[in-house]
Amino acid sequence: MSKLTHLDEAGRARMVDVSDKASTAREAVAQGFLRMSPATLALALSGDGKKGDVRAVAEIAGVMAAKQTSALIPMCHPLALSTVEVRVEPADGGLAVTARVKTTGPTGVEMEALTAVSVACLTLYDMLKAAEKGMVIEAVRLTAKTGGKSGDWSA
Repeated sequence: MSKLTHLDEAGRARMVDVSDKASTAREAVAQGFLRMSPATLALALSGDGKKGDVRAVAEIAGVMAAKQTSALIPMCHPLALSTVEVRVEPADGGLAVTARVKTTGPTGVEMEALTAVSVACLTLYDMLKAAEKGMVIEAVRLTAKTGGKSGDWSA
């Protein structure tokens, strides 16, 4: 098993020192899914919900969350993000959420993409919970990353 970078030699938590790492172009893509009934999905897609266009609000929430990741995840570095794209699309059994985040810097944006997807899913749940409390957030995962010392990766 590889060494965990957020632990020092004594096993104490630390923020990784990235001051000697080269700035490179980096990108990460994450996905998640909110499973719901056909009736709730129809409501979400209609734009007629009491809280407005739930997809648009969730996409904005995801962008905002990506920009705040370092305030939520203790060992994440604050990053100057080049772009954040969050999309909520209908899929079989619910809504699929995809986030694509880019930066040029000494550390990756995987956590920002995952945070964007997570908060977008939570926002969808919040906006639709009056119609259905049994919705399930599932399959939040990193699907691809490029750049950095570890190179490119995809699921």
